Amino acid sequence: MVWKPGHYLLLALGLYALVLTLGFSLRGRQLQRLYQEVQTLKQGLRTAPPGYRLPLPGACLPEDPDLLPGAPRAYRKGVNPGFVFVHGQSCVPVVLGTGVVAAATGEVVRADLDYEPLAPEAFQALLARVREGAGPEEMNLLRGRQVWLKHPDGRVSVYAHLDGVAPGVRPGVLLRRGEALGYVGRSGLPPGAAPRLLFEVWEGEPDRGRFLFQGLPPERLLPEAKRFFGLE
Repeated sequence: MVWKPGHYLLLALGLYALVLTLGFSLRGRQLQRLYQEVQTLKQGLRTAPPGYRLPLPGACLPEDPDLLPGAPRAYRKGVNPGFVFVHGQSCVPVVLGTGVVAAATGEVVRADLDYEPLAPEAFQALLARVREGAGPEEMNLLRGRQVWLKHPDGRVSVYAHLDGVAPGVRPGVLLRRGEALGYVGRSGLPPGAAPRLLFEVWEGEPDRGRFLFQGLPPERLLPEAKRFFGLE
């Protein structure tokens, strides 16, 4: 067979079509892999343990009214928006470095990786400023190092006074219930304060929405909280 210019043109077109076909095939496989990854993530959310649990494994709710949501905080003319877990009141050791876990599956929306504590003079100035009440920014300073999780039901859980953030925890990461997020500490507290965990659950944005069990007296709050956290 004698090759003519038209034959070379047909060969070139054929090779071009082959390249396009291979390209679309590779792209299709890449899209398929991406689709499979998305489905895996969705399945993970579906199989994540439902509901909320306490952020200290094995803990019980504190019964001291001063450690419950709604307890007055005279130094800032406000109320405590969460549960305070301290040693001797929580059924488990609450000491510096005790592991804190996600109370429910959710996305990390805040993780104070580069937290810098206030200098003593700045801390005293903060306390003086909040004598007549504390706003959201001042409350954030008083909570010390924090991690926030946003949950599929729209709630946000706050873990405060942390000594550190667990490896790999950063904004955008999805944590399943029970996965480590940080360690008990005393950040945001006066010098010499005992280590503790402040755990809050908000209906919406912290300090701007309502906190969980807001307005309930302790005698009603504790039974409802036990049901909510699966302690019955």
